[in-house]
Amino acid sequence: MHKTIVSSEELASHLDDPTWAIVDCRYDLSDDAWGEHQYRASHIAGAVYASLGHDLSGPRDGRNGRHPLPGHDAMATTFGLWGIAPGVQVVTYDQENGMFASRLWWMLRYMSHDCVAVLDGGFKKWTAEGRPTRGGIEQRAAAMFAGKPRPSMRLTANQVWARLGDPALTLVDARGPSRFEGKEEPLDRVAGHIPGAKNHFYQWNLAPDGTLLPQRALREKFDRLLGQTPPDQVALYCGSGVSACHNLLAMEHAGLSGMKLYPGSWSEWSADADKPVETGASQRQ
Repeated sequence: MHKTIVSSEELASHLDDPTWAIVDCRYDLSDDAWGEHQYRASHIAGAVYASLGHDLSGPRDGRNGRHPLPGHDAMATTFGLWGIAPGVQVVTYDQENGMFASRLWWMLRYMSHDCVAVLDGGFKKWTAEGRPTRGGIEQRAAAMFAGKPRPSMRLTANQVWARLGDPALTLVDARGPSRFEGKEEPLDRVAGHIPGAKNHFYQWNLAPDGTLLPQRALREKFDRLLGQTPPDQVALYCGSGVSACHNLLAMEHAGLSGMKLYPGSWSEWSADADKPVETGASQRQ
């Protein structure tokens, strides 16, 4: 079972295996249709397509963030339509660094399907190696998705608010330093971060070729950031609950398990004028 990342070599050896399901998560935050257009033109042979905006997010109401999680029933229905049943090895990928693919990775784990991994290096590495692709739209035979939600894996905005200043909760923000520090905010209502949060930009998890850093290097980075804080006292957030999942993937790959996600993230937090905001630098490696 692959539970964090999978290599292109390993995936290539299972392309004809019906117990493996491949999901293309390519997406562009500035162009909702881009990922599906790319998928229709060329994708890993056998892959189905998942849109962040339509499949991996629920309805927005102006207060619940830019990419709110779908409801539990909606997630189970979607995963079943993709042929994800107990025992199926799911491989998710995006254009390169795994940010969007890690969102689906986390969602499946949240719904108790642990047999899921992100393709290391994504579609860029796959095509650079000349591996099989095809165009059009593909579907898998529908299955009965049996997973149930794990509430302990997530926090709501009010749960985070109630625990601000609690030494038993460490918040880690996955956005870039300039957004974390409040120097710029191109997407949300207010610039800054949740008070007391630390910053670990998700791109610090990556090697120059877009693959995940080795486990030891990742562990060293997170140990510097978190010190002796147990993983089950750590909650991750970002702009809208997407790149934070990449930090969760990297931490899991580094041997740190039990972290939580605040899915609404900064886009939800900053939409509420009553929620406190902090600016300036915090602890970073």
